Amino acid sequence: MKFLVFAALFEALAVSVTSAYPITGSVVNCRTGPGTSYAVKKSYKLNDDVKISCQTSGTSVSGNNIWDKTQDGCYVADYYVRTGVNDYVTGKCSTGGGGSTIPGPRTDDYPYKSSCGGVDKWNYYKCQCTSFVAWRINSRLGINFHNQYKGTNWGNANTWDEAAKRTGVTVNSTPKPGSIAQSNAGGYGHVAWVTAVGTDTVTVEEYNYGKREAYGTRTVAKSSFNYIHIKV
Repeated sequence: MKFLVFAALFEALAVSVTSAYPITGSVVNCRTGPGTSYAVKKSYKLNDDVKISCQTSGTSVSGNNIWDKTQDGCYVADYYVRTGVNDYVTGKCSTGGGGSTIPGPRTDDYPYKSSCGGVDKWNYYKCQCTSFVAWRINSRLGINFHNQYKGTNWGNANTWDEAAKRTGVTVNSTPKPGSIAQSNAGGYGHVAWVTAVGTDTVTVEEYNYGKREAYGTRTVAKSSFNYIHIKV
């Protein structure tokens, strides 16, 4: 009996020790949600130990889209935590409680908003609708999306629906928060990020619609768009 009690105690201590992992960056921000668009709650220093309560997907950091919820109730990019593997080491966080990045906060966090012109890192022109949505897909869905996603040229907004179908991505008339609103109207078409869905309406975030190379939101009839479901 004493041996069993001792063994159980040893096991509990082992779990406690192995659930703490060191920070690898000099200063690493811990945020209110699993993504770089969320507010900073606190910061960790190099070699600080953090205990991970759960993990979830979020903004991709150097190819790693896992975020760790720490003992402080905030989220740190797993890329900066030495867990020993590039994979989940504990259970996934519940999507409740504001932890999900889908669709995420409705805000102009687009990284090129002050440097329009030229080509972004996803091979789209900065401050165009396609560049903004590519940013949303990468930062909110944690998917490494770009103009040649899944080996297919996605091109202008008016060909995104065709590219999606060629690569097995669902396109339909049913919006969901975190899906992509797509239209073939106009010379180049238009894409936007679905941030909310009503009974007959959809609210989107977008760039270069109504205001040249600028951010905006609007609520329109669901029938205004097709919907591309890369993740949701």
